[in-house]
Amino acid sequence: MLDVAVSYNRYKFLGYEYLTWLWFVIDKDQDEIAKLEQEGVLLQIGNRIVIVNRQNDAVETITIKGDDAGLEEGILALRKGAVVTELNLSYRTGDQEWRFTVKAESLDMMGLKCPETGSVKSKEDLEGAVLEKIYLYDNAVQLIDKLFKQFIILRISGEWDKKVVPLMRQWILNTS
Repeated sequence: MLDVAVSYNRYKFLGYEYLTWLWFVIDKDQDEIAKLEQEGVLLQIGNRIVIVNRQNDAVETITIKGDDAGLEEGILALRKGAVVTELNLSYRTGDQEWRFTVKAESLDMMGLKCPETGSVKSKEDLEGAVLEKIYLYDNAVQLIDKLFKQFIILRISGEWDKKVVPLMRQWILNTS
């Protein structure tokens, strides 16, 4: 059995590939995301992406922030061999919206903001409000889990090298 530190260092590239694939799917193939939920789902890039380029003992970190920020600099960094290390997402279904950031190395979700819950007017309403909040948090976690499972199934299939990687390269090279 591999030591945890060895496993972590050996497979941490999967998080980088996952977030890059997720950016690609959001930009080019929302149908892939729609397969996961019965209700209409809209997943969008949020207001922050962190990209890191490590070359020749130099580390370049590019952070793109802002609600209307252009992603051209991020695509340019991907062309140069950078990897996505953090991706802020906006997840909508119906009239509800979640916002959160996913970190590549650990797949942690940070800064999760859920839709508003009903107001608590009495002590009896408190339990329902807590359960509703748990349910809303779980929706976002389940979405990321389903997307990661979908990514892993695709990643270990023959389709990854034959179909997905060339499409992602084309997306990176042709997006301006």
